[in-house]
Amino acid sequence: MSQINKLKILNDPIYGFITIPNTLLYDLIQHPYFQRLRRISQMGLSYLVYPGAHHTRFHHALGCMHIMQKAVQTLKFKGVAISDKEENALYIAILLHDIGHGPFSHALENSVVEEVHHEELSLLFMEQLNTEFDGKLALAIQVFKGEYPRKFMLQLISSQLDMDRMDYLKRDSFYTGVNEGNVNSERLIQMLNVQDDVLVMEEKGIYSIEKFLMARRLMYWQAYLHKTSVVAELTLTKILKRAKELTSKGEVLFGSPFLLFFLNHKIELQQIDKTILDTFSNLDDYDVLGAIKQWQFHDDFVLSSLSKMIINRNLLKIELTEDKVNKMKLLELKEKYTKLYNLSDNDVDYFVFKGKIKNEAYSKSSEPIRILKKDKTIENVVAASDQMHLKALSKTIVKYFICYPKAGD
Repeated sequence: MSQINKLKILNDPIYGFITIPNTLLYDLIQHPYFQRLRRISQMGLSYLVYPGAHHTRFHHALGCMHIMQKAVQTLKFKGVAISDKEENALYIAILLHDIGHGPFSHALENSVVEEVHHEELSLLFMEQLNTEFDGKLALAIQVFKGEYPRKFMLQLISSQLDMDRMDYLKRDSFYTGVNEGNVNSERLIQMLNVQDDVLVMEEKGIYSIEKFLMARRLMYWQAYLHKTSVVAELTLTKILKRAKELTSKGEVLFGSPFLLFFLNHKIELQQIDKTILDTFSNLDDYDVLGAIKQWQFHDDFVLSSLSKMIINRNLLKIELTEDKVNKMKLLELKEKYTKLYNLSDNDVDYFVFKGKIKNEAYSKSSEPIRILKKDKTIENVVAASDQMHLKALSKTIVKYFICYPKAGD
């Protein structure tokens, strides 16, 4: 029997050739839990705005692993002591950081799997894999949970300048064609250093950070918070909430057994055992879209109407405003569509609703991006920058919206 070559080289459209550094990482990638990410879209329903945005969380996770390799090489070259075990833990943690994402993750978290965040699920998957791989993920889990004493290792995985953000901005920019989001991750990685076990950016990299934060601001407005993306995700959330409402009343809906399990059960974090985890690991975009495709023909007016909106890309109208939505306007619209569609007070809320979106390129309340100055002192990037727009980027921008049907205008 021939031996499988586990030291694979993959071709990535962003970075070129990506290498899988060892057999453990190859085996983790081959695991069904990870292979599921091939069937989970990275940008949800953004392809309704940008037709090229069909890349997956599988792409993204491999890209993160690749640039983590580059970051470790850079830090080692600069004399930062990183053991082989620590290096491997970083690769495992970044590879698996998004493994808990469900289909259309944020819509699912706000409707079907309500009580459990994807990061909590990622940790449960990692702990289950650690059992299956005889404890070889223990250090990676310690780093992921922020329990490892070397702080910079967690910062490489989760911070305001982590490998996750560096990859998704570059990747999402490429697949959407929104060039403003393209960041120079290579330059940023080359400027990384560690001082007192804390991740820092060398002073000469400050302009690259400014461009990185500006790219983040622009990608949010042009892609993640594009009004069509926002209304599509909200509509999907409403569909799943309606499906859950109908099933709770005894209605039998079309769906895969994996989707129906979560529609029929309210799952809390402490309830999740291996059986529930395995059920979740079989849930992907195809389950949700397949169900919605069928639900558009359901007798329930709310479920069928909302499902048709997604399938045919004939979405609710969304109006963005700088000011809070006028309550009288909301009531008038609800009254109008209640009469027009003969809806109950409960049902009209599925079609007419308000909310707000936030764009925060750099959070002043979170752990800062630290600049290592030439005199070896460390300063917050906002204080270190001579650019006024960086101070503006640390301000949270809030916009308000109202959604309602296009028909009957």
